[in-house]
Amino acid sequence: MIRRHYAVSLQQASQESSSLARLTELVRDSSARLRSIEPLLPPALRGAVKAGPVDGATWCLLVSSNAAAAKLRQLLPTLQSHLRSKGWEVNSIRLKVQML
Repeated sequence: MIRRHYAVSLQQASQESSSLARLTELVRDSSARLRSIEPLLPPALRGAVKAGPVDGATWCLLVSSNAAAAKLRQLLPTLQSHLRSKGWEVNSIRLKVQML
């Protein structure tokens, strides 16, 4: 690891570190998945859903309430099918309620 005594941008740091580059790639992938499914979500629900981590063929969505999670559970088969049609390997979508 190279130690520096000056600031570097996140982009520069991620380019120079393989682990940060992988993390950046996973964040971009998760965000792209969320953008892909947003049109399938009811407008009132879109603000309650955030992209979460990707772990192999499992993707996690972060939701703001139990009510939002309940509605999303009904949509999961449609969301998974849509993501597969767009080329993502998604065998399951987990929901995690984040109480703020």
